[in-house]
Amino acid sequence: MAKAIKFTEEEVQSITDLRQDVANIFTRLGQLAIEKKRRMDELDVVEQDLLNQHSGLVQKEQELFKGLNDIYGDGNYDPDTNTFTPTEEKNENLEEAKA
Repeated sequence: MAKAIKFTEEEVQSITDLRQDVANIFTRLGQLAIEKKRRMDELDVVEQDLLNQHSGLVQKEQELFKGLNDIYGDGNYDPDTNTFTPTEEKNENLEEAKA
């Protein structure tokens, strides 16, 4: 059997310090993983809320334009000039209705 060798105090301290540094890193990595998960969950909630709001706005937009289309027919709206230009078919129908 080989003879046991005893490490010096400096060598033992180096091993102890290294183990403590590794343990600290693992602890910090665990804390970071937990914090990352918490923040990602928060972002998921905010994202879902915004997606729900967007869906509501899309539905509101569809209802608005359907109502306008029922009144004025098909055409193009220019937001810069605030004017609506009916398609030719609607213009013809309006002229026939006036006659």
